Amino acid sequence: MRILLIEDEENITSFIKKGLEEEYYTVDIAETGSDGLNLAMSNEYDLIILDIMLPGKINGIALCKRLREIGIKIPILMLTALDSVDNKVEGLESGADDYMTKPFAFVELLARVRSLRRRGSNFISQLSIADLRMDLLSRRVFRADKEIILGQKEFSILEYLLRNKDRVLSRTQIVEKVWGYDYYPNTNIVDVHIKFLREKIDKDFDTKLIHTVRGIGYILKVKNDN
Repeated sequence: MRILLIEDEENITSFIKKGLEEEYYTVDIAETGSDGLNLAMSNEYDLIILDIMLPGKINGIALCKRLREIGIKIPILMLTALDSVDNKVEGLESGADDYMTKPFAFVELLARVRSLRRRGSNFISQLSIADLRMDLLSRRVFRADKEIILGQKEFSILEYLLRNKDRVLSRTQIVEKVWGYDYYPNTNIVDVHIKFLREKIDKDFDTKLIHTVRGIGYILKVKNDN
C-alpha cells in the first residue's frame, strides 16, 4: 500500500512515516498543498493523509476539494488541530473520508488507515498464484503448506508482483512503488531483494514463479514450458 502524506510539521511527518513503514506501507511526503497536488496527479496512491493547515496558497480543505474535482477518488484521511464540529463537517464535506484531530495515538491512526483500505472498492484480503498465497490482513505468506517469513521490503515487492501477476514490472516501477518516488533508482536494490525472494519462495519448489525479463524487469507467473 502506497500512501501520500501531506503534512508540514517535521516531527509529525517523521512519526507517521516511521510508524507506517514499520507496518509495510510505502510513504511519500509533501509539505505543501501544491506539492501534494502534483504528487497525487502523477503517482498512484492507495490513501492520502492530509493536514488541513498547510503553508502556501492551497490548504488542506482546498486541496481535498481540488482532488475530488479532478476525479481522484482514493480515500483521504484528514488531520487537523481544529476539533470543533464545524471544522469536522467542513473537512468531510470537502471530500475527506475520515477525520482525526491532533494529538493522536498512532494505533488509532493505523486502525483508521486499515479501515479506509477495507472500504475501498478494490480491497481484497488475499492474493495468490499457483500454490503461493498472501494474506494481507495477517501479513503472512504461504507456499503450499509452508509459511514463508519475509522482510518488510520483500513482502511489499511480492505483494506488488502478486497484484500484477502475468505482467512485466520494470525495476523503476518496483522502486517507485516500494521505496517511494524520491528513492534513487540507479542501484541494484531491486535485484538484491528479488534474489532474497527467490531463495524463499522458489528455491525449494519445482514450479518457479519469479522470472526475469532481460533488460526490463521481473514478472510473476506460472511458466508454461510446453
